[in-house]
Amino acid sequence: MNQRGASKSRTSLLAKQDHHTIKGKVMAHKYAEITFTEKVKQLQYENNSREGYAGMEQGEDFNFLMSQREADFIAARDSFYMASVGETGWPYVQHRGGPQGFMRLIDKKTIGFADYSGNRQYISTGNFSHDDRVSLFFMDYPNRTRLKILGRVEIISPDDVTAMASLEDPNFRAPIERGFIIHIQAFDWNCPKYITPRYDSNEIEQLTRPLTQENNDLKAQLSRLNSTENSQSKLGDGPLKLIISGIRQITPKIKAYELSDVNGAQLPLVTAGSHIEFPLMLDNGRLERRHYSICSNPQRKDIYEIAVLKQDHGEGGSQAIHQQYQLGQEIGVQLSANHFELQLSRLHKQHPRY
Repeated sequence: MNQRGASKSRTSLLAKQDHHTIKGKVMAHKYAEITFTEKVKQLQYENNSREGYAGMEQGEDFNFLMSQREADFIAARDSFYMASVGETGWPYVQHRGGPQGFMRLIDKKTIGFADYSGNRQYISTGNFSHDDRVSLFFMDYPNRTRLKILGRVEIISPDDVTAMASLEDPNFRAPIERGFIIHIQAFDWNCPKYITPRYDSNEIEQLTRPLTQENNDLKAQLSRLNSTENSQSKLGDGPLKLIISGIRQITPKIKAYELSDVNGAQLPLVTAGSHIEFPLMLDNGRLERRHYSICSNPQRKDIYEIAVLKQDHGEGGSQAIHQQYQLGQEIGVQLSANHFELQLSRLHKQHPRY
């Protein structure tokens, strides 16, 4: 059903569009029949809306039997507002809350709920004992939708086990004092005008979950970047302080790194076969060291050069160097060593021709 009623619009056109018809016959709106009193009608005349609403009172009654739309809407609510009338003639409005769907759907014209122990004032219960008429408002604030229901209340004793079983929620352990069954007389949907969207904690969590996840991912990424930067700025504690002064892409998987003294001083002389123990940070945050041979001219004292092959299925060391080592990166390495030094004198003795 479309949203109906005077609050839908004050224009005749929209009001006429809101009528129900069966086989072309205009049907009366039960909610309008109850609420459009003579005083209300007079105000409609004075404000030029009566013509549009007059057709709502013709034909057979409708809007007193719930459809699937109303049933689903009520079942999704975890609270509602309930108005009763006291012996003094004053109305009393109360907010009722509980687990989602605690207002039970009994049939197309009957709903009910278990009355859980509250502040023990018993104003609504006392009012219903005097006047069984009730007005309910069910609100969906995020979607700016409300359902109004008029009914008559039947108070159920907790001793009525069968009736109470249809009303109570076995997963909600609050003490139950009685039950209320509401026999629907009419209902109406209101337009969204002036309904301010509001969200409960669960709805906010659902709405913000993607943003929270994205924020956590970004923070984790930033943390990794900061960790990498910090580790790079302090990477290695060896006595020889070097800076990457040049990078060459020799092949798609091989990079050559040129290393200079961080202060521009001359480097220790090396021999053929010398290598450097390189510090690096693996993806798991563990500091490791890898040995790479110096492939530049051993007579040069201004730079060392190493070549690193990126191994996609290795332990991650070569990938870490390819990812982390950039121009200007400072590293502290151990002094060069040579476990493969060429012993020319021994070689000459074994092979005189050399």
